[in-house]
Amino acid sequence: MRIIAGEFRGRTLLAPKGDGTRPTTDRVRESVMSTVFSARGGFEDAMVLDAFAGSGALGLEALSRGAARAVFYERAPEAAKVLQKNVEKMGLEPRRATVTRADVLERAPQFSRPPFDLIFLDPPYAYAAADVLGMVAGLVERGVAAPDALVVYEHALTSNDEAAAAAAECGFELASRKKYGDTTVDVLCASACAD
Repeated sequence: MRIIAGEFRGRTLLAPKGDGTRPTTDRVRESVMSTVFSARGGFEDAMVLDAFAGSGALGLEALSRGAARAVFYERAPEAAKVLQKNVEKMGLEPRRATVTRADVLERAPQFSRPPFDLIFLDPPYAYAAADVLGMVAGLVERGVAAPDALVVYEHALTSNDEAAAAAAECGFELASRKKYGDTTVDVLCASACAD
């Protein structure tokens, strides 16, 4: 895996060993970044939460393209070590990139100033969409995420209906849905985005 564009373009990323993580392919990542660029008008000054970070590829790609800061959450110890190494390889200081070794569903961020306005969700496919999107809705309610935050949610193709129902229940609008093999990537925003 490599960073595709921006400040760190071409730099290689380490990937956690084993099947505990499922790194987003370069092709899917490029498509996601293009969608985010169009929806936000770029990455400048983005405050990023990479909530199920794995290698950190999504958050690091956003930083490479101009995001101001990224907070990475990863619960698996080995994956968190690889993620920390990737952050260090990019030469990122803690004020731009912070790695938290925790389950984001159990210990969601309590504070972000400015609030997160770009949130990447690539959880294990076994996680219920209602739990994952409910966590994000809680961030918005508490002001930890912006009311117009853009949410990129990668999930199994077979869970499309569940993801759509959970998004509606949590008050998110589906801005786009793209399928890549057995994976779906939804781009969601809080209802404030649609106003």
